[in-house]
Amino acid sequence: MQAAQLRAYNKGFKLDLQDVPTPTVGANDVLVKVKVAAVNPVDGLIGTGSVKLIQDYAKPITMGNEFSGVVSAVGSAVTAFTEGQRVYARMPLAKIGAFAEYIAIDQDALAVMPDDLDFEHGAAVPLTGLTAYQGLHDVLDAHAGESVMIPGGSGSFGQMAIPLAKAMGLTVAVSGNARGREAALALGADQYFDYRKDNYWETLGKVDYVIDTIGPKELEHELAILKPGGRLLSLVMGPNRQFAVDHQLSAFKRLLFTFAGLRLDRQAKKVGASYRFIFVQSSGEQLKEVSKVVADKQLAPAIDPTEFTLAEINQALDLVLHGHAKGKVLIRFAD
Repeated sequence: MQAAQLRAYNKGFKLDLQDVPTPTVGANDVLVKVKVAAVNPVDGLIGTGSVKLIQDYAKPITMGNEFSGVVSAVGSAVTAFTEGQRVYARMPLAKIGAFAEYIAIDQDALAVMPDDLDFEHGAAVPLTGLTAYQGLHDVLDAHAGESVMIPGGSGSFGQMAIPLAKAMGLTVAVSGNARGREAALALGADQYFDYRKDNYWETLGKVDYVIDTIGPKELEHELAILKPGGRLLSLVMGPNRQFAVDHQLSAFKRLLFTFAGLRLDRQAKKVGASYRFIFVQSSGEQLKEVSKVVADKQLAPAIDPTEFTLAEINQALDLVLHGHAKGKVLIRFAD
């Protein structure tokens, strides 16, 4: 079979298309024929070596972090999946490889796709959906009656995070462009701020949580609206000591991340809040919960109209990392 592989970390990395053996199926594995794989910014972080302190890979490594496909075979201990089922997943962090014609994935990372999703939209769900789910449940430990603000939440992350937060009983505020207002409100957002017209930090009351999708330039405003004891979760600003502790990293990495996140931790502490970072993990059980919301709200993630094959993986990566994608960028595999 063909797979797109990384041979070395490099700022200008390119993936090589290689003929490799079809994966063997362990007792707990499911062999999936990949229909569509999604290309994400995290692929760029992996390729450049930017996250090797979190997860380092022996090379060559088949790249790719999320996919949709059809079950081709199952291991002897697999009970939840059968041949022919439509499935999707975020690949386990230690064993990525969605840019390939077939993958062998642990059954615990896999979920059945909602009936109303096609393979294209299905491939766009797992990474973003699990980021939202794990951010709200595992990292923030949010509860009904509390409040969350999502700066920059009019995009694909907000599309998942808003209905998930509302399903938990949270009050949700979002900022974004004017085009995103109607969709965000339809998904359940309680307040929407057009970033070109409204300064949310001047009019929004204090909230329990902020989920940052923008980065350091928004930090001052995000901290200004947090209640004492509140938490700021960033998807982009990088790990800190708490991240290393939560993921049981080595003492050396704890020290490194302590220094890396020191400024963020100090700034959050000044307002009586705390800072968190997320690097999303695979979870079939959590993806099932995401799937319920996707089905209930009939969500259809935005997809970039440019079509790519596996042979065009480097062009797809370039669009994600350096272009202006109009939604999730997809790799489509021939039947």
